[in-house]
Amino acid sequence: MSSEKFDLNGALTRVEAEIVRRFPDFAGVPGKVAERRLVQEGKITEAALVELYSKAFDVPVPEEDEIVLPEMQEEFSLSFFNAHDCIVLDFNGDMATLLVASPYTLGEVAFQMKRMWDCDITVRFVRRPFLERLLSKLQNAEDEAEEEESADDEDTLRSLAGEARIVRLVNDIFTRALELGASDIHIEPGEDAVSVRCRVDGVLTEIISVPLNQFPAIASRIKLLGGLNIAESRLPQDGRTNVSLGRMQLDMRISTIPILTGESIVLRLLNKESVSFDLAQLGMSEAHLKQFERLIRIPHGIILVVGPTGSGKTTTLYSVISQLNDSRKKIITIEDPVEYRTPGLCQVQVNPKIGVTFAAGLRSIVRQDPDIILVGEIRDRETADIAINAALTGHLVLSTLHTNDAVGAVTRLLDMGLENFLVSSALFGVLSQRLVRKICPVCQGKKQETKCRKCNGTGFKGRSGIFELLILDDEIRNAVNRNASSGELQKIAVSHGMITLAEDGAAKVAAGITTQEELNRSTAEL
Repeated sequence: MSSEKFDLNGALTRVEAEIVRRFPDFAGVPGKVAERRLVQEGKITEAALVELYSKAFDVPVPEEDEIVLPEMQEEFSLSFFNAHDCIVLDFNGDMATLLVASPYTLGEVAFQMKRMWDCDITVRFVRRPFLERLLSKLQNAEDEAEEEESADDEDTLRSLAGEARIVRLVNDIFTRALELGASDIHIEPGEDAVSVRCRVDGVLTEIISVPLNQFPAIASRIKLLGGLNIAESRLPQDGRTNVSLGRMQLDMRISTIPILTGESIVLRLLNKESVSFDLAQLGMSEAHLKQFERLIRIPHGIILVVGPTGSGKTTTLYSVISQLNDSRKKIITIEDPVEYRTPGLCQVQVNPKIGVTFAAGLRSIVRQDPDIILVGEIRDRETADIAINAALTGHLVLSTLHTNDAVGAVTRLLDMGLENFLVSSALFGVLSQRLVRKICPVCQGKKQETKCRKCNGTGFKGRSGIFELLILDDEIRNAVNRNASSGELQKIAVSHGMITLAEDGAAKVAAGITTQEELNRSTAEL
């Protein structure tokens, strides 16, 4: 078997000549096309094709019942077989015997075999359905082997994750993050080590570096805590968990994504005890606070909080909800995800996999007779339409948008396709905000030879918001109706007393709350 060789071009010429002899109408039709059409039109059977090919190539026709699939050779992969519609039946290093259903793939296969394994090929032709069944059997065998290997790997990972040293290490990471007042933990394997960084007051700082060989155990420990699949590292995963650290309950959101060096794991720490949902503690000036408190007392309409990711929009919205929450009001939220579970609220988690989008959820919420609706984010026209209608039919709607400034929210809604008169009628106010780090009250931000224990040597401790509050009065509403530009809306708002983000930030620098450099960092895009 292994000594057989053939002239591919000559054999293909004989195949096409025989097809034309039997089916003159196919003269000039490319062989590969003719092969497919002959079978589809019922002019020839798969078995007859095998006989035709075998005769042209001068190779025997195998008995299908006698073909025994060999073990998968180390040199070859199932992906190679699937890509080239063949199976290597025998290989001795110099010659490979292939099972094929068509001769028109042999040119590429012969080239690849010669290039990759420096061997020649010979063939046995079989019916295409039979070849496909064999490929399916090989696939099933490979899948079963992978499942067994995965099960073995999972047992190993579970064992590693349960080791006392790994449990202590992961708990130590959580504890250090809490001591620093971190909002997030980032665990990232590199080329040589695993970096563990915490986001403190909006800035990432490395707290520990551990050997790279510990990453599988650390990742598995965290995945087990979050109810994730510890054997899966090729796909992103999300989960949530509660961890007890001494007397403290830590609520965490876990996200993993595959990267070139393994997986990036990010944990969002949702420690409600460390978050104050109090409008008076957000850093608003007295003038801003009075205006905003009057604004949120309106019985209906839309109030938006805008700014980039990480600017504190969710904290502001929950501070509003905290102030408005009482037993006389029905408050429903729809969020992605629900970050803070709060008594007295009906909180809905977005889940696109089952059709619970912001728009679909909001449509159902309106039928629940709410007084106040919190929409995590207005992302599209459909959600915006429903929010506008809810606001115009007696509901107070609170939501967020990703825009740089307050007037940008107006133009963003119009860009979504909403009518000007609907926006001007439903929108009552827009609060734009950023977060800046506050100067450490102990070391006053001065560089010292010994690290300040309060701020861990950074010179900053805690954060304050800087704000810009746009309240839509009659003149601004008229400007919106006539489609005024954002620049004109900004001028009108400023002429009516709106304090801009830059001005509020400058006031906080002057008051010694933050530094000019920190303000520049936070408002770089303005």
